[in-house]
Amino acid sequence: MKFDLNKNPIDLFASWLDEAKITEPNDPDAMSFATVSSDGYPSVRMVLLRKFDKKGFIFFTNYNSRKSNEINANSKGALCFHWKSLRRQVRAVGNVEKATDQESDDYYFSRPLGSRIGAWASKQSKLLDSRETLLKRVKEYENQFEDKPPRPEFWGGFRLIPKEIEFWSDGKFRLHDRFRFVQVKNEWKSNRLYP
Repeated sequence: MKFDLNKNPIDLFASWLDEAKITEPNDPDAMSFATVSSDGYPSVRMVLLRKFDKKGFIFFTNYNSRKSNEINANSKGALCFHWKSLRRQVRAVGNVEKATDQESDDYYFSRPLGSRIGAWASKQSKLLDSRETLLKRVKEYENQFEDKPPRPEFWGGFRLIPKEIEFWSDGKFRLHDRFRFVQVKNEWKSNRLYP
């Protein structure tokens, strides 16, 4: 398989994601997202990519969650997509910043009503005494907002602004095709890597 190392990596990512949307049975936009705690331990979890552009990759969460607290303490992060059906992987590292209020509003109001209510009801990453408590909170917010919940101030997006993006494609006898794009003075420079 041949890859154009002169291509913009975001454009290349878009074409790989489009292929994954056809071949992956579930959540082709699922990515592992890593942060680092204040005591230096890495923490990784799965999140869903909800938007990407030339500036970076956006996901949405509760701003009081563990991941948000770790981003606020250390604004660096890493993400990884793995598409098993295609035998491909994309990794990126970079700085993380809050998405704009408009981006957060646009996505929040595109979500199903239950998901919007859920954003209010969940105290993400906090201790929960029982599932019944969560369901009771859901019911309370359904009654409070009916079908028009506003976006909570504590909920919105983050954008990972990549400084490095690496593409990996499986090869026979573990002779994988692997190449990395690095930002140098606002331009992407690419190199092929040994597998």
